[in-house]
Amino acid sequence: MKEVYITRVSKFLPNDAVENDQIEERLGLINGKPSRAKNIVLRSNKIKSRYYAIGKNGALTHNNTQLTSEAIKALCDNDFKADDIQLLSCGTSTPDQLLPAHASMVHGELKGGNMEVNSASGVCCAGMNALKYGYLSVMTEQVSNAVCSGSERVSTWIKSDAYEDEIAHLSDLENHPILAFNKDFLRWMLSDGAGAMLLENEPKGKFPLKIEWMEGFSYAYEMETCMYAGGEKRKDGSMKPWSEYSPSDWSKESVFAIKQDTKLLGDHILTKGVDSLKKAISKNGVKPENITYYLPHISSYFFKDGLYEEMKKQGVNIPLENWFLNLDRVGNIGSASIYVMLEELVNSGQLKKGDRILLSVPESARFSYTYAYLTVC
Repeated sequence: MKEVYITRVSKFLPNDAVENDQIEERLGLINGKPSRAKNIVLRSNKIKSRYYAIGKNGALTHNNTQLTSEAIKALCDNDFKADDIQLLSCGTSTPDQLLPAHASMVHGELKGGNMEVNSASGVCCAGMNALKYGYLSVMTEQVSNAVCSGSERVSTWIKSDAYEDEIAHLSDLENHPILAFNKDFLRWMLSDGAGAMLLENEPKGKFPLKIEWMEGFSYAYEMETCMYAGGEKRKDGSMKPWSEYSPSDWSKESVFAIKQDTKLLGDHILTKGVDSLKKAISKNGVKPENITYYLPHISSYFFKDGLYEEMKKQGVNIPLENWFLNLDRVGNIGSASIYVMLEELVNSGQLKKGDRILLSVPESARFSYTYAYLTVC
C-alpha cells in the first residue's frame, strides 16, 4: 500500500460575494414579496456573504460542470497539467443533468487525456466520497495521482422562478400563497462554488498533507429522510419519487426544489454526528487533544455551540480555539464546503509540520457522516 498525500488544493467561487441584503436581488422575490423567513434564518446561521453563479443582471454565469472545471484548472501549472491526471473523481448533489454523470461532463469540459472518471452522488458527503475513491485508488496503486472535487451550483434550484407554478397553484386554490418553511429555509443557507484536491503517492509541495485515514458512517437504517429533492416526503416518512408524479405536478408541487425536515434535523444531526465522530477517532486511536485543527462542515452557526456541548457531553472535547470555520464568509457550499475550508487553512500561513487536521462532514439527507485525518508533512 502506498502513502497518499494531498499535494495541492484549490477553489473557485463565482462572481462577487453576495451580501445578505442582495440575496433576493439575485434569487428573486417569491410572489413579489420579501421572504418572512429570510431575516430569521440569517440571524440564526450568521452567514454574511455567499457566492452565486448568477450575475447582477440575473443571467447565469457558470453551470456546475464549469465551476468544477475552473477549480481543477487552478490545480494545474507547468509541472502538473490536465493531461497528467490519471483519475478524476467528482462529487456533487446538484449535477447539471441526470445523465451523463457529473465527472464525465467535467472531463469533457476540462479536456486533458484519457483517464478514469468517477462520480459520487449524495449531498454534503459527496465531495468526501469522491475524495475517498481517489484516496483508495492511489493507496492501492491503481493510479499514482487523482484529482478529486466537490461542487455545487444550487442557485438555480432556489431561484424564485423555481416556485412560481406552486405559488400560482396555491393562489388558484385560494390558499395563502407562501412558500413552506422547509423550502424557504434553505434559500438563505446555500451557496455556489467548487473545490479540488490533487492526491499523489509522494509528498510533493511546500506542505503536503498525508491522509492517515478516512471513515464513513450511515444512520439511514434507523433515520427517516431529512433533506431531499426530486420527490416528496409522505406523512409516514417514506418518499414519493419524482418518477411517480405526472409531469404537470412537478412544478405545481416544486418536486425538484431542495427541502429539509427542520425538526428532524434539529433533533438528531448533532447526536448522530458526535456518535460517529467517537467511532471514527476511537477506531483509529486518535485523542481529541492531538487534533491541531478541527474543520467541521456545519450548515449554520446555530449548530456550533450545540455541537461543542454535545461533544463535551460525549467525551470528545476539541477546544473551540482549534476549530477552523469559514461559513460566514462563503456560505454553505454543500459537498464543496470542506474543500474550500481546507484550501483557506492551507493558504492561511498557520500550518506547520506535524499539525494534525480532522475533516468532519455531516450529511442530513438521511444522516451520513464522513471523516478524514491529515498530517502536515
